[in-house]
This record gives sequence, structure tokens and C-alpha cells, in this order.
Amino acid sequence: QVQLVESGGGLVQAGGSLRLSCVVSGSIFSIAAMGWYRQAPGKQRELVAAITSFGRTDYVDSVKDRFTISRDNAKKTVFLQMNSLKPEDTAVYYCNADLNYEVVKRARFGSWGQGTQVTVSS
Repeated sequence: QVQLVESGGGLVQAGGSLRLSCVVSGSIFSIAAMGWYRQAPGKQRELVAAITSFGRTDYVDSVKDRFTISRDNAKKTVFLQMNSLKPEDTAVYYCNADLNYEVVKRARFGSWGQGTQVTVSS
């Protein structure tokens, strides 16, 4: 069973930056696709960025050119570098993993970690 621990969230002013980390337990990490997701109050959880085991990335349009997803297979960690943050980026951010990239992109998971809160003030 995969366990996920997200960290790195916080309060930041608009225009600032944060770097989120997600440590993944289990031996599948190096071959798993990973995704970062967010859920704002009153809204559905959405995919923010995804990365395959080979390093291909996809982003939701609203974060393109501002956010960068990356991974360190040796540390079983996936990162989300968030620059030029906007108040609308405020949400709880989650990560998740699956061997199937389509599952990651569609966020079809049965369980989630605790997430990390990102709050961007105007």
C-alpha cells in the first residue's frame, strides 16, 4: 500500500513562491506516475500537474509557466515548485500515485493523504 506525505505549504503573498514536497512509501515509486492536485473550499479537487516515470509532464492551463513538477526517484519524492502565486491558487494540495498515467490524470483514487494548505494573500 502506498503512503503519501505532503509538506511545504504555508501562507504567502501574491507573487511569492512555495515548493511542495510529497514523499511516497512503497517500491513502485520509480515506475509510477505522480500527480499534484488541489481542492479549494466549495470546489472539486482538480489535477494541477502530473509527471510520468519518464519525466513527461502535464499541467492545468491556469498554472502553466508558473508551476513546475519534478521528481527525485532516489528520494521517492515528487516536488511542485510554485512561482508567481495568485490568490486563486489558495487550496489544499495533495499528491497521489499510480502505475497508470490515465488514472493519475483523471484523479481516480480511492484514498488521499492529508494534504498541505497553501494560502495566497492579495
